[in-house]
Amino acid sequence: MGRAEIERDVTAERTRLAVLPQLQHWIAVPLMFAVLIVAAGFSLRSSRDFTGADFAVDAALSHHHTPPRTAIALIVNVLFSPAAGVVIIAAICLFLLLVRRSPVNAFATGLVAAGSWVSSELFKLIVARHRPDSAALFDPLTPEPGTDSFPSGHTALAVAIVIALFLLARGSRWQWPVLVVGAAVALTVALSRIYLGVHYPTDVAASFLTSLTGASFITGLWNRYGLAALARLPFLARLGPVPAPVS
Repeated sequence: MGRAEIERDVTAERTRLAVLPQLQHWIAVPLMFAVLIVAAGFSLRSSRDFTGADFAVDAALSHHHTPPRTAIALIVNVLFSPAAGVVIIAAICLFLLLVRRSPVNAFATGLVAAGSWVSSELFKLIVARHRPDSAALFDPLTPEPGTDSFPSGHTALAVAIVIALFLLARGSRWQWPVLVVGAAVALTVALSRIYLGVHYPTDVAASFLTSLTGASFITGLWNRYGLAALARLPFLARLGPVPAPVS
């Protein structure tokens, strides 16, 4: 393999996220799912039957706490907190930007991860579902009162990071390991939120859908405006290749 071919391969690797896979109707489909998610959230919030069935799972788990499980759940609570989420996403982006010399990959990964995660916060504000009543649990571990139960931000963060890393690894030998390990981590985070009694099962289930909905919009947004926005930051070319936007 000649020098020119090696350089082309390196450039292609550093700009692998210049174009992301997207839905054909990347505005209409996420909007439709967003409406359905909000409608589901309002239904769950207003239905005592749904809430009672949801809470029964939290209450049952509260009777089966063990020191090892509790330690894992509390560690996860910290590792995927909002503050930690900002640090994790920033660290990934800085690694791609400064170590891998990939401005395109860094910004695309950060946008997908952050955008997918933040979308869950919008649903929290709109739905405003009360969290489970910790006083009614057999063994409340970390009470979190408030009206931000639907969806779970911790779970949405984990799913958003997995989506971003999967897109980064897509087409490489790391694609399936990232997906398998990432799915296991996201499920662990989801179960930990129910175990701690700070979210209902439907909250964490909705988190997967909210992050996927956010990501489906963000990928289309990136393909439409991403490279054009990076082109306005000429200093990025010193850190790595930035292809010209396709007109």
